[in-house]
Amino acid sequence: MKKNYRFSIVFSFLGLWITTLFPEDFELFLGFFLIFTFGMIHGSNDMLIVNKLTNLKKTSFIKTLATYLLVVSIAVLIFYWLPSIALILFVCFSAYHFGEQHWEESLESITNTSKRLYFFAYGLFVLFMVFYFNEASVKMIVNEISGMTLNQLYTEHVLITLGVFMLSFLAVMLRQKEIKLNTVITELFTLLVLVIIFKSSSLIWGFTIYFIIWHSIPSLLEQIRFAYGSLDRKNIINYTKAALPYWLVSLVGMTLLYFVFKDEKHFYSLFFAFIAAVTFPHSIVMLKMFTKKSKHF
Repeated sequence: MKKNYRFSIVFSFLGLWITTLFPEDFELFLGFFLIFTFGMIHGSNDMLIVNKLTNLKKTSFIKTLATYLLVVSIAVLIFYWLPSIALILFVCFSAYHFGEQHWEESLESITNTSKRLYFFAYGLFVLFMVFYFNEASVKMIVNEISGMTLNQLYTEHVLITLGVFMLSFLAVMLRQKEIKLNTVITELFTLLVLVIIFKSSSLIWGFTIYFIIWHSIPSLLEQIRFAYGSLDRKNIINYTKAALPYWLVSLVGMTLLYFVFKDEKHFYSLFFAFIAAVTFPHSIVMLKMFTKKSKHF
């Protein structure tokens, strides 16, 4: 069992233990703190990855940065003017990004389109597990963001459909010897752990445990290896230094967004709008990174 996996399991149950010690208000505070630190840092260094992908010169870097900021700004505006569409796009982009990050290494040798569909299905499955155990909170947030009142999320139907597709895909991969049985068993156990966490935690805290421990930290480690060639203390420090300015800019941007729109939007609306705005370009950059890695496989 890999060290990263052991770390994720141990800290997931540590997060679950926290729910028995502290009230939900503390979980909410700690959840947002972790998202605004580890969560935002893992998506703050996209320009470093872009530079590694393309070897940008100064003028190209400025042009790319301007394009990146334009995409973020457009995403914020879409959330402001077309929140329902933005919310759907956010869920779709996040689902693919989560699945890709989690499964890319295990499915690195597979090049067909079904792998991409599996990434999306897996990420969507995780998100709908969160929705299933927190339907009331999810409906409230959707209403705050889009103004829509949802009577049904159909989470059970979606989970069953996605589950059948995922099991079928894994069965075919096992038969073709593209994936090991130990990997499948490990991943099924991971989903069981996530079920326990989502069932026992509040919406924000359950999502935080998944987002930070199972997504952001593994993504950070992957980005450091890609950018610097290896994972050691020096490269971790270099990555953190490179990410720090972008992280601070992100915090300032979130703060400005809050003060500009606080009278028109609820905090959840502003929070998810900003996270989504950063997620759109970040997921594209990560797709490019994994694509380049797979070409060198």
